Amino acid sequence: MTVFLWIGFILFVALMLALDLGVFNREAHVIRTREALVWTAVWVVVALLFNVLVYFIYEQHWLGIGRAEGEARQGRQAALEFFTGYVVEKSLSLDNIFVIALIFAYFRIPLIYQHRVLFWGVLGALVMRGAMITAGAAMIAHFEWAIYVFGGLLLFTAAKMLVAHADTVEPERNPFVRIVRRVFPVTSDFDRERFFTVRDGRRMATPMFLALVVVESTDVLFAIDSIPAIFAVTRDPFIVFTSNIFAILGLRSLYFALAALMDKFKYLKFSLVFVLAYVGIKMLLSHHHPIPTAVSLAIIAGTLGVGVVASLWVSRRNVRVEPPIPPLEM
Repeated sequence: MTVFLWIGFILFVALMLALDLGVFNREAHVIRTREALVWTAVWVVVALLFNVLVYFIYEQHWLGIGRAEGEARQGRQAALEFFTGYVVEKSLSLDNIFVIALIFAYFRIPLIYQHRVLFWGVLGALVMRGAMITAGAAMIAHFEWAIYVFGGLLLFTAAKMLVAHADTVEPERNPFVRIVRRVFPVTSDFDRERFFTVRDGRRMATPMFLALVVVESTDVLFAIDSIPAIFAVTRDPFIVFTSNIFAILGLRSLYFALAALMDKFKYLKFSLVFVLAYVGIKMLLSHHHPIPTAVSLAIIAGTLGVGVVASLWVSRRNVRVEPPIPPLEM
């Protein structure tokens, strides 16, 4: 019976995406900061409302969900796991936002068309992450040692993020871009918001399509890092999937709200490194010394808060106030 709950959630996501592209963003326009902040708040509120729904679903065991091997899971624990997973995935998406900004700058995607690339990028990410979550859940269910593999992967990712320099991006070295260039002729011109155009009777890919390919392939790499993190919080496939999807759905509006301000959050990177390392250690200890979800939420939220506050404090200190211009002597 739980299949109906899955179908209902997928239909809800499809409806929200249809409203986004077909109603609210039917006409291409530049997404201003105020509009982006409003939509970011909307997606956060929708996620929190769904979190309340998760509580009742598991508390009342609607359609039999929440019952595993004769043990009924309580709504409070399920809601806490959803919220913690949502916070983890949302925070890890911040690094993705900075990379997307570099991709758009590399291909010189006009602001007015960036939303279209992100929309189809998010749609592809939903499908790919759904498949990866399914595979990850099956792997953990059949092979207990997989949890150690995921934990080690998170520690490796944390170390890589600590030493990596994200100030450059080289899409031309992306293997998928090379494949596209072999299959389709590529024009350097834009044809409004189209991914393909016709030039001299030839069907050609535009820079919009190349940017989409790089965004999609980049998200796969980020998903390899972030999806194991959610399995450290919970192994419930429904909570893993829904919390991950809600974090991705708000990625577009969050990008337009924060892309221009990412240079002000210099210390947030170290918070993300700590979060990844902590989640990796939590996963490695899960069979021997499990850490309660509430404790993990407090540690993760506190770490992110310290990173944001430290970044804003240093940013304000570095603001130089220009001295007033002295009046001209007559």
